[in-house]
Amino acid sequence: MSRTDPATRRALREAMPPLPRLLPAVLAGIASGGSAVALLAASAWLITRAAEQPPILFLSLGIVGVRAFALSRAVFRYLERLAGHDAAFRQLAAVRAGVYERMLPVAPDGVPATRGGELLARFVGDVDELQNLALRVVQPVVSALVVLVAAVTGIAFLAPGAAAGLALVLVAGIGLALLAQHRAGARADRELAPLRGRLQQAVVEHLRTRELLVAYGAADADLDRIDGFARELGRVSRARAVAAGAVAAAVAAMGGIGAAVAIWLAAPVLSSGGIDGPTLAILALVPLAVAEVAAAIPPAAAAWRVARSAAERVALAVPAEVPPELPVPAVAPRALPDRGAAPRLELRGVHADWPGATGHDRPNALPAVDLDLGPGERLLVRGPSGSGKTTLAHVLVRFLEYGGSYRVDGVEARELDAHRLRDRIGLVEQRPWLFDESIRQNLIFARDTASDAELEEVVERVGLGGWMRERGGLDAPVGERGALVSGGQAHRIALARAMLADFDVLVLDEPTASVDRARADALLAELLDAASGRSVVLISHTPVAAGLVDRELVLG
Repeated sequence: MSRTDPATRRALREAMPPLPRLLPAVLAGIASGGSAVALLAASAWLITRAAEQPPILFLSLGIVGVRAFALSRAVFRYLERLAGHDAAFRQLAAVRAGVYERMLPVAPDGVPATRGGELLARFVGDVDELQNLALRVVQPVVSALVVLVAAVTGIAFLAPGAAAGLALVLVAGIGLALLAQHRAGARADRELAPLRGRLQQAVVEHLRTRELLVAYGAADADLDRIDGFARELGRVSRARAVAAGAVAAAVAAMGGIGAAVAIWLAAPVLSSGGIDGPTLAILALVPLAVAEVAAAIPPAAAAWRVARSAAERVALAVPAEVPPELPVPAVAPRALPDRGAAPRLELRGVHADWPGATGHDRPNALPAVDLDLGPGERLLVRGPSGSGKTTLAHVLVRFLEYGGSYRVDGVEARELDAHRLRDRIGLVEQRPWLFDESIRQNLIFARDTASDAELEEVVERVGLGGWMRERGGLDAPVGERGALVSGGQAHRIALARAMLADFDVLVLDEPTASVDRARADALLAELLDAASGRSVVLISHTPVAAGLVDRELVLG
C-alpha cells in the first residue's frame, strides 16, 4: 500500500452519494434492465405462440406484457439517468467544496509544487471525473448483477440445465471481457488523467508566456512540446478505444454463445415434452438480452480505474495533513488591541522554510533575523535573490510558520487568529494577482461596501486617476492576470486594493521588479507617499534612494 492510499480512499468515499440518494437510481436501473429482459422474453413467447394460431384471448397477456415492458424500459431508463445524475451532481458539488475547504488551511504556500494548469486540471477535470464513480461504476454494476441473477433464476424455473449453462457463459464471458480490457486498456485508463493534466498545464503555460516565447523565438519549440503531449494523449485514447472494441466483441460473442448453449441444453427437454416451443424460444432469446445487461460491467471496470486515478490526483493536490512549515490555527486565539496606531512588530531569531524544501542549502529559506518595526516606520529589507526576503514577507502575514519569536504589540503571533492578523497586516506580492475583470471588480472585493467615489479616490491616491479616466473609468478591463496593464500599474492597482482594505502595516514585495531602474525610485516615492500613515516593510533586491525609508535590514 502506498502512503497516498488512505487519502485516495477518502476521496473515493466522498465522491459516493449517500445511499438514500443513490438508491432510486439503482432501483430504476434494475427495473430498466429487468424490463429489457422481460420484453425480449415476452416478445419471443408472443411470436411463437401466435404462430400456433390460438384464440386471441390466449395472446392478450403477452400483448399487454410486450407493450408494458417496452414502455417501462424507456421510462425506467429515463428515471435511472435522472436520479443517478441528480445524485452524482449533488455529490460533485459537495466534493468540490470539500476540496477547497481542505485547500484553505494550506493555501497559498502549501500547494506551491503544482503549477496553474495542472492545478486547474485536478480541481476541475479530475473532480468532475469522480462523478463517474456512482454513474458508471456502482449503479450500473449493482443493477446489472441483480438483473443477471434474477434472469438466471427465472430461466432455472423453466430449464435448470439451460440456466446453469447460461450462468457459466456469463461468468466466462464477463471474465474474458474484463481480461481483454485489462490487457488492452488498463494502462491507458491510468495514464489518461495525468496526460490530460500535463497537456492542459502546457497549454495554459504557453498562453500565459506566449509573448516571451515569441520574443525569444521559442514559441515553435513549445508548440512542438504541446503536440507531443497531444500525440501521447491520442495514443492513450486509441488504446482505450481498442479495449472498448474488444469488450464489445466479447459481449456480442457472449450473447450468441449463450443462446447456442441454451438451445443445445434445452433441446432434449423439448424432445421429452418438458417444455413447449414458446418456452424454447424464450430460452433461446433471453441470453441476448442478458448479454446486453452484462455489457455494463466491463466498462464499469475501466471507469473505476479512471475514477481511482482521478481520486489519487485530487488527494495528492492537497496535503492530507498541514505541513509543519505552515501555521495551524491557535486553540484559543488572543485578540489584537483595537485599531488605532499601527501595531509594533518585533522579531527575534525568526527563521522559516517552505513546505517540501530539502537539503542544507534550501533556496529562499529565511535565516534567523531580528526586526523591529514601530508604528508609521518604513523598513527596507534587501538582499540577493534567494536570501529569504519573500519568505520573511509570508511569515509577517502568517502564510508560513516560523521559529523564534514574532510579537505583534507584545503578543506572540502564534497565539493570534491568523485571519484577524491579516486584517491588520497586508501583503502586496511581487506579482499581484489581477482578475480578468474591470478595475472596479479588482478593487471592490477588498471592501465590498466601497462606493464608486471611494474607489476613484483611492485610484487617484496611487497615481492612476488620469490613466483610469483615459481608459473609460472604473469599468475599464485589466485583462487576464493584468495583461492590459504594465507591471507598475499592476502594483499600483494592488496597492489601491490594499489601501481599501485599510491595513495598518503594508508589506510591499519587490514593487519595482517590473519597472526600469530610471523609473523605480519615482514609483517607490509615489507608492510610499500613497501609503502615508501606515507602517511599511519594503522588500527589494536593489538599493533604494535615501530618504524614502527609515532603516534597512540586509539579508544574506
